[in-house]
Amino acid sequence: MTASIQDRKLTGPYCGYHQNWEGEPLRELTEVGAGTPSGELLRRYWHPIHIADEVGDLPKLIRILGEELVLFKDLSGNYGLVHKKCPHRRASLEFGRCEPHGIRCCYHGWVFDVDGTVLEIPGEPQGSEHVRHAMEHVHLGAYPVREFRGLLFAYLGPPEEIPAFPLYDTYEIPDLVMTPYAVPFNCNWIQVLDAIVDPVHTAFLHESQFSDGFGKLGAIEFYHRDKIRFLGTASRRVGENIWVRVNELILPNFTQAGAAFACDGTQLRHFGRSAFTRWVVPLDDRHTMAFAWGNFGDRADPHEFNTLEGMQRIEQGEVLDRSYEERQRRPGDVEAVEGMGSIADQEKEFLLPGDKGVSLYRRQLRQLARNLEKGQAPPQPADLGTEFVPTYGSDTVLHRPATSEFDDHQLLRETGDRVMNILFDCDEGPAPERDRRIISQLQQLG
Repeated sequence: MTASIQDRKLTGPYCGYHQNWEGEPLRELTEVGAGTPSGELLRRYWHPIHIADEVGDLPKLIRILGEELVLFKDLSGNYGLVHKKCPHRRASLEFGRCEPHGIRCCYHGWVFDVDGTVLEIPGEPQGSEHVRHAMEHVHLGAYPVREFRGLLFAYLGPPEEIPAFPLYDTYEIPDLVMTPYAVPFNCNWIQVLDAIVDPVHTAFLHESQFSDGFGKLGAIEFYHRDKIRFLGTASRRVGENIWVRVNELILPNFTQAGAAFACDGTQLRHFGRSAFTRWVVPLDDRHTMAFAWGNFGDRADPHEFNTLEGMQRIEQGEVLDRSYEERQRRPGDVEAVEGMGSIADQEKEFLLPGDKGVSLYRRQLRQLARNLEKGQAPPQPADLGTEFVPTYGSDTVLHRPATSEFDDHQLLRETGDRVMNILFDCDEGPAPERDRRIISQLQQLG
């Protein structure tokens, strides 16, 4: 009689035979279709869905949260995001024609406005009662779209629950150039999102891609604030300096971090800002797109990386178009997360204290989804601020030499805590004023 999995000897030398079974994914988090816990939670937020400049005179068939949708720009400049199939005879609107207002179906010429209203039904007698009835009672499924700084955002949830569009303080940094980009991942969104609250992985995956400082583990700490904000910090020793790097996640999928190339820990820096302002967007259960702005300027990354290849390196450490051998020799985030499979079997994970950020945010994401099932609306990013949402993704480098009087690891940890307390204590006020207060207080530290 074959022993059950629980009875097998799972550890010890050469125990592959006893471990030869697949675990299950965390379906409550990984499944994003309509009606699933995470799918319904995600539909209560705004998400970027496309780069605006890449929408021309032809409709685009896209997939977001497991839905096949058609994105278009009518001749008046209004964007529409509608269900793929025409409600008349189910022809695909990806073959439709953009009109002065809305989109015309290729099959029988029905015209729909960007909100799904039927504007025209040709091919029927003028004054037809059937036409009048159809125009009153038929609507094409549609979702609101908003263009913001070159990215198109959409809300796919109940129209009566549409949340405020969040405005982050990053948008207010003077002289910051924000360039839209998109990077695909052929795997589930949770695998991609995990990395932002995983400071340990940068010391191994990115040690040869950005700077020597990235290869140092230092002191790791995690913070959970305001129900939907999670932070992972790494405080590293670089010569006589301490480099405090802050990675940031605002649920469900907004991420920021420090710079990729502007900071290596050798030069003093006070609240340098994120290399990207980014969302990890599920296209379906097995495909994800990172939509973002690459941020370039004195407080972000150098302008020389404001290229397609540069933003791919900022996003995942390497360019995307590489041979298999190159990917094996110098893997980036794409290789790390896609290598887990299209949907990872998280049931077989063995989590440690360094994975605390991953455990914390997953637990809260699951709780928010369960609360929504009970009728409790999820907290919104816009709730975190008045005019702008304060964010923390950043780099700070202070001159704090090691001494024989103090344990250096403890000094790293204390420095990281002091930096974070300054950031947290300066949440109030307009974004530029907040920045000035933070920088002034950090300068006093070193």
